[in-house]
Amino acid sequence: MSIKSTVTRRSLLKSAGAAALAAPLFSKSALASSGEINILMWSDYLPPEFIAGFEASTGIKVNYTGIGSNEEIINKMKATKGQGFDIVSPTNNRSLQWGPLELLQPFDLNKVAIDKVNPAMAKIGTDAWDFGGAGSHWLPHIWGTEGIAYRTDKWLPEGDAPSYGDVWSEANAGKTMGRAHSMMLGAGLYMEASGAMDPGSVWAAYENEETMRKVWGQIADWCVERKSRIKLIWNDADTQKNGLLNEGVIVGQTWDGPALALKAAGEPVHYQAPVEGAMAWVDGMSMPVGAKNIDQIYAFIDFAYGQEAAGVAIDSHGYNSPVLGADTFSGDTYKKNFAEAYPGSSLANLNPWPAEAPWYADVRTEFVNKFKSA
Repeated sequence: MSIKSTVTRRSLLKSAGAAALAAPLFSKSALASSGEINILMWSDYLPPEFIAGFEASTGIKVNYTGIGSNEEIINKMKATKGQGFDIVSPTNNRSLQWGPLELLQPFDLNKVAIDKVNPAMAKIGTDAWDFGGAGSHWLPHIWGTEGIAYRTDKWLPEGDAPSYGDVWSEANAGKTMGRAHSMMLGAGLYMEASGAMDPGSVWAAYENEETMRKVWGQIADWCVERKSRIKLIWNDADTQKNGLLNEGVIVGQTWDGPALALKAAGEPVHYQAPVEGAMAWVDGMSMPVGAKNIDQIYAFIDFAYGQEAAGVAIDSHGYNSPVLGADTFSGDTYKKNFAEAYPGSSLANLNPWPAEAPWYADVRTEFVNKFKSA
């Protein structure tokens, strides 16, 4: 099931009005044993102040293992048969890969203040992540986009917004970066926009393997021809930041968070949705079958769904929260950066990452390896 079939571009971001916020389901006194919680999550999602606030509020110790890709999460859970962690953080579009693995267990939504979060994002869990009718195996945690970041002291887009094509242009050769598989998809969107490929090809590739091989064959050939223009291929937040600050990168296809964190820190970096539309994703919280600290899991979710805690976190990491009203606890810098990242109709033109079937991920890896080894 594609995310496009469960949420529209507008509903993905709509705050859905003033939903009544439920009272906290856990209090400090409710956790008599305190204990600990083991979390496998994207490397910049839990700022030190967030962890300190949670530990001080609940007495629960956080053991935080940072990762940089969905493949890392899936491979680690497959290797351990779902043991060793209480919370993992898959992206919304990976449901078709996780379902058959049977490595996750459903949440008890009676223990989750789900009405504290954007309903369109909560619906992703109840629709796409309800495996076997057992209930939602996924809760929204952080959302963001992938677009274009650039050094404002070294480069500016020609028009009102940058393009995915700027990463591949001859003018910027040797000064650009991206993550291999998503940079190639961005190249495909640019190829469509510039007339090098039929409109709609990139999204049609998700429908069946025959179409996918045809489309990605075109994309891979185009990217291989221009590979020498790419300076850096990144796989996590720190590599993106380092590329912009220390590796001579002036334009990159990046996540919003790392670039906006640099911008908030006063660095000459800007992030903006490109003319072809930024790629939108929602990273969630899921409970592996081997999770041991169940009370602590629900306490963590309750804290993460608090407006103030969520607002403090987005100020630090630069991504966005599904928690309704979290932005009221963020600072002026976050609000300014958000408005400048998504000017005009940018939010209405987001491209939600479609759900990826296992065959799609496997075939894409073939073309990514062809590009990397060229």
